[in-house]
Amino acid sequence: MSLSIDITALPDERLLFAPSPLAELSAMLHVLAEPAHHPGQHGWAASTAASIAPELSERLSEADFLWRSSRADFLVPGLPGATLTEELDAVDRLDDELYVRAAVIMSCGSSRLTHRLDSPLTDPAAQQLARELALARGPGQAAFADRLFADPPVVRTMVRRMLEECQEAFFADAWRRVLPDLAADARHKTDVLARHGLGEALAAVSSSVTLATGSDGRRRIVVDKLQDNATGAGTGGVTFVPTAFGYPHLLVVHAPGWRPVVQYPIAGGGLPEPVSLAVVQQRLEALAHPVRLRLARTMARGPHTTGELASAWQLSAPEVSRHLAVLRRAGLLTTRRRGRYMLYQLDLAGSARLGSDLLEAVLR
Repeated sequence: MSLSIDITALPDERLLFAPSPLAELSAMLHVLAEPAHHPGQHGWAASTAASIAPELSERLSEADFLWRSSRADFLVPGLPGATLTEELDAVDRLDDELYVRAAVIMSCGSSRLTHRLDSPLTDPAAQQLARELALARGPGQAAFADRLFADPPVVRTMVRRMLEECQEAFFADAWRRVLPDLAADARHKTDVLARHGLGEALAAVSSSVTLATGSDGRRRIVVDKLQDNATGAGTGGVTFVPTAFGYPHLLVVHAPGWRPVVQYPIAGGGLPEPVSLAVVQQRLEALAHPVRLRLARTMARGPHTTGELASAWQLSAPEVSRHLAVLRRAGLLTTRRRGRYMLYQLDLAGSARLGSDLLEAVLR
């Protein structure tokens, strides 16, 4: 499974690496809404949540569907500005239909459905479906959708004012702290692109982002995510936005009508290299077999030969060898030789990370 961005007609100079105040604010708001996704930010989330005024906290809670499950596309700018005010001004220039569609996708929670709708502002059937989808997610989402359909300018003004209050409450200080690292990361990626090409630049973004060239000659940026989607950059460009608050998410804006944007977490101390969804699935399938699970139990206690494992579980040596081959291909075993014997042991560190690897792949 993956999300791909067709860049066949796109020259490399149309790829932009730049930090975005609005995208980073929305990443912070997501951390506040879903702290369980971000255990490394627990301290910041707890202290920030405690410092926010109750009135602002209540309004953020009412609007958190704009950033809780994913992010409304207008919160991740395709052309980042130097300041939050500059980026909010750009959002203000969006027409109501584009803004409402992006907000309703978050409110309804189904981009596949709402992208196929006509404008909910002009088509009664589209508006009714959007209301039903929003209501299924709760009365808050339904109330927001109703207010947005009834008076888009009022809701847009409310959302902007709320984000500006966030800047005063906590964002300005946090942004000053992280901006040097974000700017340095963007400069480094730009330099890698210029010196070594797009493939190396994407590898520097994340091992979950690769460059693929098909048999038809088309070039695509492929993001390893638990979804099947595709979009195209045309000749407009693709933007890569570094974030200090986004890990483990690898956010991609790919809706029709929007410049594709990839928001990626910058490298930090202690952050593990992401494991591909295919590897996670291979490891889960390897351990799902009851015989391999029994063998893993024995090898977790120490190194064993094929003969020892066969004797312990009353299996034939060839049968054990076949199961060990599956576990080795999945990267779950370590091996060492003792004389003419090969000793097999469960890779405890890799196995211990399987749960977190799965969670990160799902959240990516």
